[in-house]
Amino acid sequence: MQKRLLLGLMAVVVIAAGVFYVLTMPRRLEASEIAADGSGDAARGATVFWAGGCVSCHAPAKSEGEAQLRLGGGAPLVTSFGTFHAPNISTDPADGIGDWSLADFANAMQRGVGPDGTHLYPAFPYTSYARMTKGDVADLFAYMKTLPPVEGRAADNVLSFPFNIRRGVGLWQLAFLDPDPVVALPADASEQVKRGQYLAEGPGHCGECHTPRLYGGAGGLDRTRWLAGAPNPEGEGKVPDITSSETGIGAWSEADIAYYLETGFTPDFDSVGGAMVEVQKNLAKLPAGDREAIAAYLKAVPAP
Repeated sequence: MQKRLLLGLMAVVVIAAGVFYVLTMPRRLEASEIAADGSGDAARGATVFWAGGCVSCHAPAKSEGEAQLRLGGGAPLVTSFGTFHAPNISTDPADGIGDWSLADFANAMQRGVGPDGTHLYPAFPYTSYARMTKGDVADLFAYMKTLPPVEGRAADNVLSFPFNIRRGVGLWQLAFLDPDPVVALPADASEQVKRGQYLAEGPGHCGECHTPRLYGGAGGLDRTRWLAGAPNPEGEGKVPDITSSETGIGAWSEADIAYYLETGFTPDFDSVGGAMVEVQKNLAKLPAGDREAIAAYLKAVPAP
């Protein structure tokens, strides 16, 4: 009887391990979802680079000028799940991504899978980058190849159990990696609003900070409260509501929002603060039309 029970338990363990293995397998892009090698344009990629906020995590903290383009890894991100260290994404072939192919880069950006098949932690906002076009991904890759190599690897992440089991991120991706748009725009939405949606929900990854998370679901975004404000993931203060609600930026005009993204000044003569300082500096480098498109989209986002 005991032998049968033991064999039964072993069978259950083997089956559970097999199911876990299958469910957590890396899911890479199809070849048709990746742009052709060499098709990227570095000049266009510069705009994608600043929209995507690469500097904020991967450059030295509070860097300015040329130092912003040295992407050896930035300040640690301390969260309730542990401390994350952004990796070196410079062109260094040993410590960075200098020997990556476009396919390697696209799969990391849009599926959260490294070249060696390991899952990337969603502190890297690939759930938003998954909405980018393959052309923009190729353009970004072309631009990043023009940046200087930086030697040195970032420190390892410091995570508690079970978040330190990287393979388990595959389950998280099954639940939360969705490349579809979040907001259902009306059929007659303008091209400007559609452009703003693409920038805000895709490369700009606004929802990653401004949307509350489902902590019971391991930190996925609560789409029912899209952009409605959230606790600061680093534990101090609150990330504001940027919907058109009364508690958000409903009183701001599109021009107010665009001006804030350009200059950092609010309609109330206040100035940008906290982590948004770096974001605003990045967005200030976009074409004016793109900032105006983001403003138009934010005014179109329904209040929760």
